[in-house]
Amino acid sequence: QDGSIDYPALGRLIDEQLENGVDFFCVLGTTAETPTLNKSERKEITNFFIQRVNGKVPLLLGAGGNDTATVVEGLKDIPEGIDGLLIVTPYYNKPSQEGMYQHFAAIAKASPVPVILYNVPGRVGVNMTAETTLRIAHEFENVVAIKEASGNLSQMEAIIKDKPKHFEVISGDDGLAFPLITLGGAGVISVIGNAFPKEFGRMVRLTLAGDYDNARTIHHQFLDLFDLLFVDGNPAGIKCMLNAMGYIENKLRLPLVPTRLTTYEKIRQVLDQLGIKK
Repeated sequence: QDGSIDYPALGRLIDEQLENGVDFFCVLGTTAETPTLNKSERKEITNFFIQRVNGKVPLLLGAGGNDTATVVEGLKDIPEGIDGLLIVTPYYNKPSQEGMYQHFAAIAKASPVPVILYNVPGRVGVNMTAETTLRIAHEFENVVAIKEASGNLSQMEAIIKDKPKHFEVISGDDGLAFPLITLGGAGVISVIGNAFPKEFGRMVRLTLAGDYDNARTIHHQFLDLFDLLFVDGNPAGIKCMLNAMGYIENKLRLPLVPTRLTTYEKIRQVLDQLGIKK
């Protein structure tokens, strides 16, 4: 409530995720309150994850930025226990496709661990095209995947069609995870998975196994929640949901604020319909 990091709640969330079979964690992801954390807090959270998870599943660390030199310099301090990096396309300064290629080329050459690209034009202001993604993927073997959150299934399918074998396409949108996997995607880096790791994970695994009918049923059950999570912005939506489920305080750091009361009530109603009681 005082705006500091709630480590007991974070620890409970990590344990809950592990108990419900998550395949990996994305630490300091960009769709979170990460932008409001200072450098020492980011380091503390990273170390907290490393110690709490203790090698049970891989850890992916968000380490992007919009200054290539600063990002490359930061790669010298990646702690032991981090298995890969999630690197977002540069935000605000809106580089060209060649600029994005050069940015990721410099990072790939410097990174001590595998790299996952992150394309999210709605957040950063520029889209990395399929052509640029494929250029990077074919040139650098340590660039192993992309988190695709462009919302453009045709673009994602173009990447899947022509990607090298070592490279995977991961959904950055919960609502597109099911259709993307049916096209050959590898999974999802999820928002709603913070609240429903077991149920949403089951949908992903059923889809990967080709059991589309049962997977589609679960996908449809979550449709209303997918929309509600983003009505008042994210992570306000997922923190509201986790609060309604009894996991955390509904407190955010400015400039982020909690969801409107009407959104909170709608989330509670959907949780009640799903039979979710904590």
